[in-house]
Amino acid sequence: MIRTRHVLLSVLLTGALTACSSASGATGNGGEATEIRYQGWVGTVTYPELAESLGYLGDLELKWVGNTISGPQDIQATATGQVDAGGAFNGAIVKLRASGARVKAVAGYYGIDEERYTGFYVLDGSPIKTARDLIGKKIGVNTLGAHSEAVTKEYLKRGGLTPEEADKVELVVVPPVNTEQALRQKQIDVASLSDILREKALSRGGIHPLYTDFELFGPFTAGSFVLREDFIEENPATTRKFVEGFAKAVEWTQTRPREEVIAKYKEIITKRGRNEDVSAIDFWKSSGVAGKGGLIDPKEFQTWADWLEREGDIRPGQVEVADIYTNEFNPFGAGSAS
Repeated sequence: MIRTRHVLLSVLLTGALTACSSASGATGNGGEATEIRYQGWVGTVTYPELAESLGYLGDLELKWVGNTISGPQDIQATATGQVDAGGAFNGAIVKLRASGARVKAVAGYYGIDEERYTGFYVLDGSPIKTARDLIGKKIGVNTLGAHSEAVTKEYLKRGGLTPEEADKVELVVVPPVNTEQALRQKQIDVASLSDILREKALSRGGIHPLYTDFELFGPFTAGSFVLREDFIEENPATTRKFVEGFAKAVEWTQTRPREEVIAKYKEIITKRGRNEDVSAIDFWKSSGVAGKGGLIDPKEFQTWADWLEREGDIRPGQVEVADIYTNEFNPFGAGSAS
């Protein structure tokens, strides 16, 4: 196991998750929920927010309850009823399902390709050149037990480190908006940077990648949005409307010119009035989602279920991949269930 600990930086997260009841507050026809509670991310736009702006959610309303920097926290909040929908790395969803949480993935929301990937960067001139050089060093990631940790474990394993040696590599949690700064101030030795924050950091120079998830795994949809199974059962019409709108928003980013997507994201960020910097959106390039409209491929979960079994994080056969996700509500899946 890689050693992990939290580090406190001198920046507070905006809009921390507020206390919520375990059920949606607003109901409509047939007693189904008409309001979807969710968490946002600083300086970026989630697919529910994009779907709402594009008019794809119809009469469904979104209720923002705060921001998060952690996929595992987001889906845990979904599992416990603090929010109605959340997204995370598919491996984290497998682990949450293995713990007994009754959540189900309904659409992919981020992925890896040549344009959108997570890189692990060091300063130019750093003595760190190989996986072995990471022994005793600190890697800044947005959260533990998720995408960056899984990628790092694989890199260390392929680099020939024993479990005992890998245990000497330390993962520290740093808010994504502060990770570049932490690297440049040498608070950490390696920075996990992705998407627009990566591109913005690269534009300033002075850093280069040690490894990337794209180099290790190639293109794939990496994370999905989940709903609780009881929410789906109690709100079938709302679920379909939400997932359809979500999927159409994903497909919109997959098919529209980059400039149009950037303009729409800036409009949404400015309109919501959360005192955010919109400049980073200029570096947006791709959703990275492999399936049209976020359609889920079984291998996007099977890969991580198999990997977690090999790592000893879950027992063989502890989870059935077919139980973790569904394409039933996705309009691009011709209504076929997983």
